[in-house]
Amino acid sequence: MRSIGKWLGRILLAMVLAAAVVGFWKREEITRLLAVNSLFSAEKIVFNFSNMDTAFLTAPLPRGTLPTSELAHGPAFDLPQGGTEWIEDRALTSLLILKDGQIRYEEYFLGTGPDDRRISWSIAKSYLSALFGVLLDEGAIASIDDPVVKYAPQLKGSAYEPATIRNVLNMASGITFDEDYFDKNSDINRMGRVIALGGTLDDFSASFTARFAEPGQTWKYVSIDTHVIGMIVRGATGRSVTELMAEKIIAPLGLERGGYYITDGAGVAFVLGGLNFTTRDYARFGQMIVQNGAYGGRQVVPAEWIAASTAPSAPTEPGKTGYGYQWWIPVGAHPGEFLARGVYGQFIYFDQPRGVVIVTTAADRGFRDPGAYDSNIEMFRKIVKNL
Repeated sequence: MRSIGKWLGRILLAMVLAAAVVGFWKREEITRLLAVNSLFSAEKIVFNFSNMDTAFLTAPLPRGTLPTSELAHGPAFDLPQGGTEWIEDRALTSLLILKDGQIRYEEYFLGTGPDDRRISWSIAKSYLSALFGVLLDEGAIASIDDPVVKYAPQLKGSAYEPATIRNVLNMASGITFDEDYFDKNSDINRMGRVIALGGTLDDFSASFTARFAEPGQTWKYVSIDTHVIGMIVRGATGRSVTELMAEKIIAPLGLERGGYYITDGAGVAFVLGGLNFTTRDYARFGQMIVQNGAYGGRQVVPAEWIAASTAPSAPTEPGKTGYGYQWWIPVGAHPGEFLARGVYGQFIYFDQPRGVVIVTTAADRGFRDPGAYDSNIEMFRKIVKNL
């Protein structure tokens, strides 16, 4: 019996040691997985959204060599009635208002500050749209009516094979993809675990084979369409989105700090939501867009692409929020009113005719509550009216 006990003890010790070795070897993946599981918890969300580089693989987006572009301060602006309550209700972490290129309001909340590089979430989609417009103008991509698989052959045999680039720009691929952020088993949350565990999003995208509609027929917001745009960009140019974004979009803006992308295990940028910049640097991008792609005496993005991409071209339902090429158009919008939008309250709102850019970052765990989105649009419009 004593010998059996010793034998069992050795087996148990070996198992403990093996588990320890595996835990050490996989400690980074385990750490990232734990971070994903607690990313949006009430006690951690504000800190997490300012420190995504402590939990995920990242790639730098250097600011380039230009001097920091000035964001001059104009006359101080008082928020309209209800502004303070709106900031609290929507858990804003920053609010910056530009009018004709001048800062009229800039404040930080919930312990954040101007040096925090906050996660963009789906604001990143609009950045990618801007980059795509540059590459289209340069001839790297022949036409948005080209098939997706011309530039991303890995998607042959997937649900994306019959889709065109226009379809994925419009979020009208017809692919069956579950975007429910509150269902741990949804496709969008499975995507998060792929990133956390060092998997590849190209393989993940190619694994989808089901469609709920034919491409171009119906609009449905599915973030994986944006990853496919990134695959197209990489296939067309032979370069990474990170490198192209830094060179063609970021460097001309004269940012204060530069930023970074979250990446997957292959170093591929999480283009559908992984940008991280300061609020002021988001505002610099916004000012370039509101100026029809011009900034610092240079045409960064073709004006024709700004106009085309921010127009409501997607097959959305009549009377509902419109969608362009990775840009949102609110209900009742006048020409030149559009926005970039990310979950949990990230916005860059534009009113081009009035020269206004409004940037918010937030940790709004109630962003999907009835009326939450509408309350943001209502306040943005009140701000514009009162400037």
